Amino acid sequence: MKGPLFYAKILLFGEYGIIKNSKGLSIPYNHYKGGLQIPDSLTTAQLESHQQLLAFADYLKQMHSDLVQFDWDRFEADLNQKMIFESSIPQGYGVGSSGALVASIYEQYAINRITVLENLTPEKLQHLKVIFAAMESFFHGKSSGLDPLNSYLSIPILISSSQQIQTTGLPSQNPEGKGAVFLLDSGQTGETAPMVEIFMENMKQERFSRMMKEQFIKYTDNCVDAFLKGNFKSLYREVKQLSALVLQNFSPMIPQQFVSLWQQGIDTNSYYLKLCGSGGGGYILGFTEDFEKAKAELKDYTLQVVYNF
Repeated sequence: MKGPLFYAKILLFGEYGIIKNSKGLSIPYNHYKGGLQIPDSLTTAQLESHQQLLAFADYLKQMHSDLVQFDWDRFEADLNQKMIFESSIPQGYGVGSSGALVASIYEQYAINRITVLENLTPEKLQHLKVIFAAMESFFHGKSSGLDPLNSYLSIPILISSSQQIQTTGLPSQNPEGKGAVFLLDSGQTGETAPMVEIFMENMKQERFSRMMKEQFIKYTDNCVDAFLKGNFKSLYREVKQLSALVLQNFSPMIPQQFVSLWQQGIDTNSYYLKLCGSGGGGYILGFTEDFEKAKAELKDYTLQVVYNF
């Protein structure tokens, strides 16, 4: 048995902001992918994957059946054959490893599932998001459902508010362009739940809450609008504001050894860094108008280009 492959995702804009109704833009990232498999024998890592699937299945059995129902006969038969989720998506890196797993389980076992071939109305997208949020909560304690939705659909998703999402197109990449969106490997994993907990605690402080409403959401929305219009000059200007704001207000989410590197990009205008997902480790997102220059300044780190402009 080999299920279809589901890709990683990158939330280009909207981390933390979408919790408070900012815009967001999430894109599939096909550099990494995963799918359900039944191997002939299990390695230690595969055994861990299988045990995680068993625990996930137990969790899904407790979910409200009005939301989604699964074909438990098939699901349990495959689990009895030591099914695993074979994936190249790094865990704790902010690129949706659990989202791809959730999408694969839904695609394979959900009864009367919404398929990607249907006319995906806003209502259907919202319903899928609710289902996926409930499923993925097993991994993070709380989930927006966006990561599995992005993996499942494998097309960019524009979040206008928590109740308004739609599929969208991106401006064509310019393979000859000097500008790039890139991933910087922090070399350490991060955990979503503790980071979200810190954020929710911070939101109780008036100063932080006001910063989110008056600045963070405004810059995030401007970044989304500029990116989708292909206005990269404006985008670069807005990302700088966002990068500086994150550096000032989200210090627990930035690994300590990257604080000076973050500031250096803002000072030199060679690149700007921002959180990729919840932060605390994993990947950091970078934006630059001259990738070769940024690469030279970040020569000690592993970079991956996500988008050229």
